[in-house]
Amino acid sequence: MLPKIVIDTNVMVSGLYSRRGYAYQLLQLVGAGRFDICLSVALMLEYEDVLTRNLGRLHITPQAVEDVLDYHANVAHQPRLFFLWRPYLSDPKDDMVLELAVNGGCDSIVTFNKRHFRGCEDFGVQVVEPGEFLAQLGAVR
Repeated sequence: MLPKIVIDTNVMVSGLYSRRGYAYQLLQLVGAGRFDICLSVALMLEYEDVLTRNLGRLHITPQAVEDVLDYHANVAHQPRLFFLWRPYLSDPKDDMVLELAVNGGCDSIVTFNKRHFRGCEDFGVQVVEPGEFLAQLGAVR
């Protein structure tokens, strides 16, 4: 069975900002059969909001953002959210990511803000940075 992950917004932004880092490598593997991703409407809306606000910094077009989001929506598992644990983490947006991970049966949340997700292991979800996750896959370049 493939590992299933939730990609935090900061990883999405980083991966679209630079083609040199682990976040970019991770985004390149989405839909390639190495792992599965989970998405919710709320997380997609957050991706869209943050990416749109940062277009100038990211040096990509609005159409490119739309294309990336459409692709992710097409390849992602979109579980129904039955259980909510709010507030559990210090940031409600992070709670949304945790709820998606748990309801989607995810193995990991991939983020650069590991400290924001302290306690996720209580739900059986590990919190890893993109490089750590790629190393687990044996996919680090």
